[in-house]
Amino acid sequence: MAACTAQHPRALFAKTETVVFCQEQPRIGNPYLEDAFLQGYLKSYLPSKVFTEVSVDLERFGARVKDEIDSLGRECELTPPKLQQFDAWGQRLDQIITCPAWKRMKEISAEEGLIAEAYERKYSSWSRVYQIAKLYLCAPSAGLFTCPLAMTDGAAKVIESLGIPRPLEEAYSRLTSRDARKFWTSGQWMTERRGGSDVANGTETVARKLPDGTYSLHGLKWFTSATDSDMTLTLARIMTAEGQVEQGSRGLSLFYLQVRDENGKLNGIEIQRLKEKLGTKPVPTAELALDGARAHRISTEGQGVASIANMLTITRVHNVVSAVAYMKRMIQMARDYATKRKAFGKALKEHPLHMQTLARMEVQARGAFLLLMEIARLLGLEETSMATTQDLHMLRLLTPLAKLYTAKQAVAVTSEGLECFGGQGYMEDTGLPAVFRDAQVMTIWEGTTNILSLDVLRSLVKSQGKVLDAFLSSAQAKLEVASSFSELEPEVQMAQNALHKLGQFIQKMSSKGEAGMQLAARDFAYTLARIYGGVLLLEHAARPNASAADIFTAHRWCHQDLCPVDQEDKAGSYGTQAASLNTSLVYDVNPILKGKL
Repeated sequence: MAACTAQHPRALFAKTETVVFCQEQPRIGNPYLEDAFLQGYLKSYLPSKVFTEVSVDLERFGARVKDEIDSLGRECELTPPKLQQFDAWGQRLDQIITCPAWKRMKEISAEEGLIAEAYERKYSSWSRVYQIAKLYLCAPSAGLFTCPLAMTDGAAKVIESLGIPRPLEEAYSRLTSRDARKFWTSGQWMTERRGGSDVANGTETVARKLPDGTYSLHGLKWFTSATDSDMTLTLARIMTAEGQVEQGSRGLSLFYLQVRDENGKLNGIEIQRLKEKLGTKPVPTAELALDGARAHRISTEGQGVASIANMLTITRVHNVVSAVAYMKRMIQMARDYATKRKAFGKALKEHPLHMQTLARMEVQARGAFLLLMEIARLLGLEETSMATTQDLHMLRLLTPLAKLYTAKQAVAVTSEGLECFGGQGYMEDTGLPAVFRDAQVMTIWEGTTNILSLDVLRSLVKSQGKVLDAFLSSAQAKLEVASSFSELEPEVQMAQNALHKLGQFIQKMSSKGEAGMQLAARDFAYTLARIYGGVLLLEHAARPNASAADIFTAHRWCHQDLCPVDQEDKAGSYGTQAASLNTSLVYDVNPILKGKL
């Protein structure tokens, strides 16, 4: 949209004046060149030769995001998928119709190696960091094609962890291909009618073994994302010849199936309907009925839940990628807009309060970014058999921790970002509301905040405290690096104080019982995330080539409450009566009506 001229109207409220909207549109530039923090991270931690090659490619890719991918993503948003169930003569088709831009995004994903990069391991353990950086650059522009990519990456990870058994050799080759003609995407069909994360008790799909050793699946999949994918992994219960199935997680096995046969016909699948969602509208999400879908069992019988652990790790990492990328995109657009939009006689960037708001958003995005890249680094070490026991413990802890925390950050930052555009932030045709809506799914997909907070506790309990020991040891090591930098001394002390309070709380946890531990789980997870985000920022700011902005970021992050679990504990939030008081508060009703409810 062109900027309006400075000419005065010849006649007040003339038609030619009132129909013109006079604000200049914010533009995205090359997202790599505009992200000094990303460049600084890669230059500091990647081997110099790796950084040189990666930086050249990321600059090229950033230009492609700006010049091609972003407009394709907008087309995907404006042209959501449709379901054609029948043709004019009553023949059932169940065809999901997606726009050309969605199909083009699949081709580009193959060409750019957005999955392949991680599995080719050209740069050894740094290949994951490189792949995550590319995904981070394109996620806000990709029209949600990052959703099928997340599940594709997760499927490839599962298949690789199983040793790439023979029935899956072709599938693995296609999932990790750079050839757009061969590249496959994968779905992940776990959610059934009961919904939620409790797949152990919510999975009703059954599998009947066929004479040739394959299985026939029967059941309803209530929520399947990217239903136009080429293949999928799914859970089901194997039915005995007597028609019996085992309940609970021990009754679940993992299956692989192709969505369509070589003739393009659905593989025993009926598409009931497409879902109407708050956001993620470009992604075809459907209810499916499986009525004899031919599948291969790929896990040990009854070990389906354990077999999808790797998939959950990958998809949760992708969730963090999108959450951090959405924050950064909103900030980049608001930053550009602040140079163009004038209010009260000067540009927004000249208003100190506005710049303070943007700076606070940037601090949150930078802390989240370092949490993301730390997971990418640890994942790369794990995949190349270079991870220490402490690294593996930290990967187990940080994956749910970063997912739950950055998802909440993304909602807050993108919401704040809409305000930076005033009324235009609320207008659909700007594309800005879509960023906010899409960010909201990050708190729900692959586990809500509460579910993941309990998973954090589970990681501590199952490891008999070794995961927590790894956290404390890692945090202290990073603080020791930062403590040698005098400018960071107050912030290092703040982080140390938070760790001390955390230690005191942990000592008290054993006396709180299971209910008390669950009540504390969310605040406990937030505490771990804030402390570790702080120590990562302090470590980053202590680099020899750190900028003044790096130091200020660590300063601002550490001046927030790093140990909310301590404050809530002192307020009695986890006491013996807290749970019943919470229920009373939520269901507080007029005494007159109480007997009628």
